[in-house]
Amino acid sequence: MAITLNAKKRENLTKAATNELRSEGAIPSVVYGKEKDTVTVSVDEIELLKTVRDEGRNAIISLAIEGGSKVDVMLHDYQVDPIKENVIHADFFVVDMAEELDVAVPVRLEGEAVGAKEGGVLQQPAIELQIRVKPANIPEEIVIDVTDLTIGDSISVSDLPVKSEYEFLDDADAVIVSVLPPEAEVEEADADASVEPELVGAEEDEEA
Repeated sequence: MAITLNAKKRENLTKAATNELRSEGAIPSVVYGKEKDTVTVSVDEIELLKTVRDEGRNAIISLAIEGGSKVDVMLHDYQVDPIKENVIHADFFVVDMAEELDVAVPVRLEGEAVGAKEGGVLQQPAIELQIRVKPANIPEEIVIDVTDLTIGDSISVSDLPVKSEYEFLDDADAVIVSVLPPEAEVEEADADASVEPELVGAEEDEEA
């Protein structure tokens, strides 16, 4: 079920009007989509941040535009002021609940790997995965159990269970998480590799 977020139509697009909106705690925004006219609106910054925090980055939002009907959207992008760190602009993409779309979903590791308990180093190269899914079936996160991973083990995209609700778009061989040997062993191996091999017969040549 989509959560409702109120929006006001923005007619005056001058810089002065935009700055005034921001000073009042509103975020200048645009709403667009395939075969949809772009609409300029503003939303309350606190309400938007609360929605994203509570519902997730991929939440379906029912945007109630003042003087119009509600429209299902997703927060496609936003800009943050590098100094004040407040949101200064947002893009909302109109979604068709019957059509699939491509989204990035965060990955959460569950459990403590056996290899990590033995001194191995747990690494997670992929913190999110790309999936193709209908809006209503977007998961908040993809949970991966790493409990049984020993030193040298890894989990790739191809190791994940197939889901009927969505498909993975990342390369099947892409590593999501792995357990590397203890750092001491890696450093020792690097040190051994850096030692120059002794040339056979070199000593005999010198004596000759």
